[in-house]
Amino acid sequence: MSISHAPPHPSAPPPADPEPSSPALQRLIPASSRRSRLPRWLRRTTGPLALLVLWQLLSATGALTPDVLASPGRIAQVAGDLTGDGSLPSAMAISLQRVAAGLVLGTLIGTGLALISGLFRIGEDVVDAPVQMLRTVPFVGLIPLFIIWFGIGEAPKIAIITLGVTFPLYLNVYAGIRGVNSQLIEAGESLGLSRWGLVRHVVLPGALPGALTGLRYSLGIAWLALVFAEQVNADSGIGFLMVQARDFLRTDVIVVCLIVYAFLGLLADFIVRSLERLLLRWRPTFTGR
Repeated sequence: MSISHAPPHPSAPPPADPEPSSPALQRLIPASSRRSRLPRWLRRTTGPLALLVLWQLLSATGALTPDVLASPGRIAQVAGDLTGDGSLPSAMAISLQRVAAGLVLGTLIGTGLALISGLFRIGEDVVDAPVQMLRTVPFVGLIPLFIIWFGIGEAPKIAIITLGVTFPLYLNVYAGIRGVNSQLIEAGESLGLSRWGLVRHVVLPGALPGALTGLRYSLGIAWLALVFAEQVNADSGIGFLMVQARDFLRTDVIVVCLIVYAFLGLLADFIVRSLERLLLRWRPTFTGR
């Protein structure tokens, strides 16, 4: 029995070729967003740790004598003793109160003057010239005058910090206001925004990055002013501990106080940078590669 195969019908379409397999898609990651193997916090602590190791080596080899600069171990011991008897926490609390009071007053004065000078031309004509004259006067040179005006209590100390905070904040807020793009102002006016609406929705958000930069700079000046302020007949605070240590040639206590100043300043800067990340999420910026 034979089986015959019928030829394909001439009108039948040819068999379709199998579909080629599409290549697997891979997600491209920008080079700027690739993370290194080491975590960032570890990389940021490399420099201070290397400096600490070098300091310890110089102290161990005798290159740095204790009367010039105490070793890190000795400073850690002194810091523990000052913390144990309560003198260091008490001094830190008093210094923080002075900085907070001066910072609040300086922020209110500096920001208020910058708003008057930046938003109004007549305000600029009246306010800017006196502020520019006063900011060139070293605030440390005004300490004797503050003592005559306010006595030797807390008032001259807070006044010194306030003066140191006011001018950096004024300059940055004023520059931020005047640096707003004029095209944004025109766009707001075309949308029917009132003068207050322009200030609220365009000018102030545009000036916010400059204001936060000025706040960071003002915090650094505040701690610098505190060093001078707490040496004006002070009987408490970190500066008072430094004055006592200077009289008794205690370099270890002086270094402990300087480290406290540095860490408090670093903490304040961290808070402001966190505010920047929270309030300026709408502004894409370059974060390094």
